[in-house]
Amino acid sequence: MGRVTTRVPRTRVDVTAGGAPVERPDTVAVEEPLEMRLGDAPLTTTMRTPGDDFDLAIGHLLTEGLLHAADEVATLMHCTDVDASGSPTFNVVEVTLAPGVVPHRPARERTEAMTSACGVCGSASIEAVRTASRYAVADDPLVLPPDVVAGLPGALRARQPVFDRTGGVHAAGLATASGELLHVREDVGRHNAVDKVVGAAAREGALPLAGTVLVVSARASFEIVQKAGVVGIPAVVAVGAPTSLAVELARDRGITLAAFTRPPHFSLYARADRVLGPTGR
Repeated sequence: MGRVTTRVPRTRVDVTAGGAPVERPDTVAVEEPLEMRLGDAPLTTTMRTPGDDFDLAIGHLLTEGLLHAADEVATLMHCTDVDASGSPTFNVVEVTLAPGVVPHRPARERTEAMTSACGVCGSASIEAVRTASRYAVADDPLVLPPDVVAGLPGALRARQPVFDRTGGVHAAGLATASGELLHVREDVGRHNAVDKVVGAAAREGALPLAGTVLVVSARASFEIVQKAGVVGIPAVVAVGAPTSLAVELARDRGITLAAFTRPPHFSLYARADRVLGPTGR
């Protein structure tokens, strides 16, 4: 398995100390491509932090709507690709579906490879990114106490060892309504971190991920809310800001969306009743 972090040379400059350079190594997050193959056919390539690649592959297949359950996968394996020096990179994952299983929708048509910044970049059309959910998340009876919402970013932050070492990765967590974090994953791509968490949860049990909360260290973008809805997660809590499309999609699908979550404050943009009650107080 590839390294999660690596050491690189660094020249530190402090202008308050006369600009004298200081040479010192630094620890940075590793970013490498991962090609996912469905059988022998290339599916997509994303830039990611190595580790939890099988969770990432399954999570991606689920949040893209290609599969409906983890048990539709028969095997996952790293292909033994090598770099220029002949060392294995583990940067290709091949997924074999269970007998009789076929993808439930075509793979999203992309015009370019996915970067660590975006999970829907390169989609051929706006409509192509509105992956339909099989689950009525609007009907989920989840109730979230305000103190649980406010406390989720802190709980997530306490389980980010790679961020502690590098400051260069995002995190995603899947939590219960009481604030217990069931799974946490880190990655240079916020969408990859979400897929890794979804994959980890799906490998332990069946979808939908009803009654749970997705908490992310980044902004609440369209793709994050979409991924939550596709696998039946009824609430998203983000440390950063929401985007207009994220708010629109959350309201359309009935997903509770909290953003700017920095204790003791947070802002609600959709389905506030799950937090404040039906009267809004």
